[in-house]
Amino acid sequence: MRSKTLYFNRALFLKNLARFWPLWGGASFIGALFPLALLSQLVRRLGPDAPLEITDMYYAALQAVVPIVCLLYGLLCALAVWSYLYGARSVGGVHTLPIRREGLFVTNLLSGYAMVLIPFAVTGGLAVLVTAAFGLFEPAGVLVTVLGVLGESFFYFSSATLAAFITGNVFAMPALYLLLHFLEAILDLLLSNFARGFIFGFSTDYTGFLEFLSPTVYLMRNVDVDTQYREITDYAGMHIRNELVSVRLENPWLIAVYALAGAVLLVFAFALYRRRQSERTGEVVAAGWMRPFFRYGLAGLAALLGGQLIYALFWEDAYFKVAPLAVCMLVTGAIGYYAASMLLAKTLRVFRGNWRGLVLVAAGIVVVCGALKLDVFRAADRVPEIDQIQELEFRTESNTYIFHPGEEDGLLERVRALHAAIAADRDYIQAFDWDTPTALTEEEASWTSAYSVFVYTTRGGQTVRRYYSMPLTRERLGQSGTYDNLLDGLINSQEMRLKRIHASGDGYKPVGGSVYLNTRGEGYDLSDREAAAILEAVTRDAQAGRWGRVDWLESGEREGEAYAMQLSLEFSKESDQTWDWIEITVRPEMTATVSCLMELGLVTGGDLVTRAELYPEEYANVEAAYPAPAEVVYPDTAFNTVVVTEAAG
Repeated sequence: MRSKTLYFNRALFLKNLARFWPLWGGASFIGALFPLALLSQLVRRLGPDAPLEITDMYYAALQAVVPIVCLLYGLLCALAVWSYLYGARSVGGVHTLPIRREGLFVTNLLSGYAMVLIPFAVTGGLAVLVTAAFGLFEPAGVLVTVLGVLGESFFYFSSATLAAFITGNVFAMPALYLLLHFLEAILDLLLSNFARGFIFGFSTDYTGFLEFLSPTVYLMRNVDVDTQYREITDYAGMHIRNELVSVRLENPWLIAVYALAGAVLLVFAFALYRRRQSERTGEVVAAGWMRPFFRYGLAGLAALLGGQLIYALFWEDAYFKVAPLAVCMLVTGAIGYYAASMLLAKTLRVFRGNWRGLVLVAAGIVVVCGALKLDVFRAADRVPEIDQIQELEFRTESNTYIFHPGEEDGLLERVRALHAAIAADRDYIQAFDWDTPTALTEEEASWTSAYSVFVYTTRGGQTVRRYYSMPLTRERLGQSGTYDNLLDGLINSQEMRLKRIHASGDGYKPVGGSVYLNTRGEGYDLSDREAAAILEAVTRDAQAGRWGRVDWLESGEREGEAYAMQLSLEFSKESDQTWDWIEITVRPEMTATVSCLMELGLVTGGDLVTRAELYPEEYANVEAAYPAPAEVVYPDTAFNTVVVTEAAG
């Protein structure tokens, strides 16, 4: 009779569950507390009162809680079932059992994954019973949540299993597992900060370019919950409450992709286990071919992190000095290299035979620093072509402007030209003496500082972000072709003034706002009709040149000339559900805006007091250029506004 090869051992499976019952039993007890807390809330009528609210709760847990729980609990379960690999006696004893490695792998894998799922089954089962008892059971939400938990838990346990076979040390396994899960995010932060010290204008702290390689971060940032509400009003139209009408889990397919990746990791883990030598027990890296990756990888991380930290202790430059930085990186890289060598060799005597590897580390540091210093990839000069741009976000002077190709190509080209001019003048900006006195005389400023932020989203989905802090001088503002002149001409153009208040037909509509009067100490909310009327008035002032002009070198007198009030407008764009707002400084020359505010009954003649007049102690050395008018002068043209007769507020 032919013998059969069994890939599952029932006795070993049950032994694992019995041996490690405190682990899954304790986790089940903690998990059971949450549905019991929900039961307490429902009994006291303090909890959700609709099935969709329960689904929203499930999805929120799946998005924000389950990845972290699976990350940590999956690690503990993998450590439990594969713990025999980290002791010489235990691994020898298990491998002498009449069970092939295939059987050991499958049985331990299933028992470990069962321990992962038991607490979820207890928690989920109790939650279903509690919600069903109160008529809140929603099958679609439960099914999606169950599938999501199965997918995420399988991926995390699979990745922990792979980490268990890479190393032979029980203390190295958790560190390796967590490092692999967050390595991309760590490298992204380190490399972004490193590049920012070399590349002019580079300002990204975190790019997320390969974020999918950090699963926990990627899942929590991309698997989201989309909810929609409906307003419930009474017979008089007064708001009563918001009713949840739709709950949807966004990008659930990502969980399925990670589950498939987990299956691939298990195949890789099984291949490692079949070739794993029992004598590797206790070693930090059990697979010989992975040892160089560990040694040079640790050296590179130490050089990037430690080098930048030591450099920051002694230098505070906006951009790195290459020689000191390279020395700092070489010192910390050498520490990381020899530390890795000691861990691999399990001895401190590693200095004599490993100097060749240190030469490679030093050469790598020199090449990387030199390439960034010389900007061999021309990253500092990169200005995406208009046919490559999907969206451009331009920020300056506390305002944000959004451009899309095909809508305002003239302005878009002017913004690109400004970006190119700033990048071309990087030597001038970096060499500028920021300690230069800012005034030619007591009344006339000679230069000031400004900032510009360019964020390009390309058609390929990449993001190019640049931030510049640069000086603006009186001389260069009048010099054609300089970035000073280009910035001044762009921001003070009528097209940009109208775009600033969404009066250029970009789809934004005024939906409200507020006005605060310092003379009374009172503020009022604006209705959409009042906001529309005020926007039309501000638009008239902008077209006539009475609003929106930026004087880069003004001495501060203009602040006191403004009326002592704060006016803001809120906007909404229905096409993509976005919001915006703008604060408008009201000055005496803005006759259209002032007239509109008075027509709407929001201000009176007594409120038209400048800041210098209301707060003379703050503007003692400044003579107001515009005395408060005795009466408001109305413009000749009529307003197409709706006059609101009820009291403001």
